[in-house]
Amino acid sequence: MTLRLAFMGTPDFSVPALSALIEAGHEIVAVYSQPPRPTGRGHHTRPSPVQKLAESRGIPVRTPRTLRDAAAQADFAALGLDVAVVAAYGLILPAPILTATRLGCVNIHASLLPRWRGAAPIQRALLAGDTETGITIMAMDEGLDTGGMILSDAVAMGPETTASDLHDRLAALGAALIEPALAGLADGTLAPSPQPETGATYAKKIDRSDAELTWQDAAHVDRQIRALNPWPGTAFDFAGERIRILAAARLPAATGPAGTVIDDRLTIACAEGGAIRPTRVQRPGRAAMETEAMLRGLPVPAGSQLDTGPCHATS
Repeated sequence: MTLRLAFMGTPDFSVPALSALIEAGHEIVAVYSQPPRPTGRGHHTRPSPVQKLAESRGIPVRTPRTLRDAAAQADFAALGLDVAVVAAYGLILPAPILTATRLGCVNIHASLLPRWRGAAPIQRALLAGDTETGITIMAMDEGLDTGGMILSDAVAMGPETTASDLHDRLAALGAALIEPALAGLADGTLAPSPQPETGATYAKKIDRSDAELTWQDAAHVDRQIRALNPWPGTAFDFAGERIRILAAARLPAATGPAGTVIDDRLTIACAEGGAIRPTRVQRPGRAAMETEAMLRGLPVPAGSQLDTGPCHATS
């Protein structure tokens, strides 16, 4: 069944879903995305990944800064939509938007609701050490990811899963689920079901404090490194440089004082759970490199102490 719809999304995560809807042949009359933002040293404005795809396929793009004013809401209602599909759009949808389409607004959310409602479900699932997450296609209401669930599917998470890996897997899964969810919603074979009342958690927005390495728990430090790359990233200071940790291995049996480098391979002891050995790093202004290559130019001697507060190192 061909539906008349709008797509509302902004980052790379949203692109596979928009592509899937285009390929399915739906009548996409408008794409909504956040306004182009200044980027780079020249602060040139750059359209979002979703805007780029839409424009390349000849789909009109709207980039309002808010949907709370009456004019934006009237423009949306005038589209005469069957449904709106939302995927990491980044703007709040007020009630007049949520109720302006025949089938409502449907969201592609990157968790198995009700776990990890909110802004950063991928990172929060990794930081918490979850072994499973997934995609929920949900009917949106005025709450924060509290609407009825239409369709969901799970993916496993392991000790080596990174935010980048999980992002790409969930983006692909969302794209695979959105078409059958819309078809079922349109023909009546699927209907939103209420979320369970227990098990709800809130995935608050990530900020820089989440990336502070205290070297207390090796398992947690490992999860920080995997969850917070590329932003805000994890790092330590040494010899006047801020060195980013892009990947690391956890060594559960290694021991030493918390924050101490215990060998010539940059293995850093934690108070509990063993040690962390960065395997890929980046020095300021340089390309990412294997830790072994960095240590040839910048040795970090065994016995160097990394402070157990926000990362500062001395030797």
